[in-house]
Amino acid sequence: MNVAEITAASRRALEHLLESAPAPDGALLVLGGSTSAIRGLRIGKGGDLEVAFAVLEGLLPVAATRNLTLAVQGCEHVNRALAVPAAAAARFGLEEVSVVPVPGAGGALASAYYSLLDEPVMVADLGGQARLGLDIGGVLIGMHLRRVAVPVWFGELTIGAARLTGGYSRPPRVGGERAVYDRSRLEELLG
Repeated sequence: MNVAEITAASRRALEHLLESAPAPDGALLVLGGSTSAIRGLRIGKGGDLEVAFAVLEGLLPVAATRNLTLAVQGCEHVNRALAVPAAAAARFGLEEVSVVPVPGAGGALASAYYSLLDEPVMVADLGGQARLGLDIGGVLIGMHLRRVAVPVWFGELTIGAARLTGGYSRPPRVGGERAVYDRSRLEELLG
């Protein structure tokens, strides 16, 4: 497995998610991932910073095209706390926690992202504000997505040996049998 392939697959994965998922510019994107799974190992048994940086090299430029704020989930040893830029934590009103992710206690992906940020902080959770999510290797990111989460199918796309899952959120639908969810229907009635 070479890092250039991991970078390219990561880029394709986020591009696929963005093609499938409506989200406004500036939305919060949660990323969870296992570099062990990418390497074909059991989660938590072979974290790899080189792989983590390769994933981020593929994702960050794509996220920048939509001004997305990336939040990278740490592992269970840091209670799934997330690395985010300090400015984003303030903008989204996120609760900061005191921990620094390191490989083996936070995960390679969160550690790599934390090290790349000018002013990194760790936050307890995203307060249900993430509009998009990408899960590399089945690390369970759903807790950070807004309700209602809509899954995105990735087919055979993988990053290394890791399967992908992802999704986006949409507002909950309310109302009964007469409820309308498409604004154009109102325009038809008025116009």
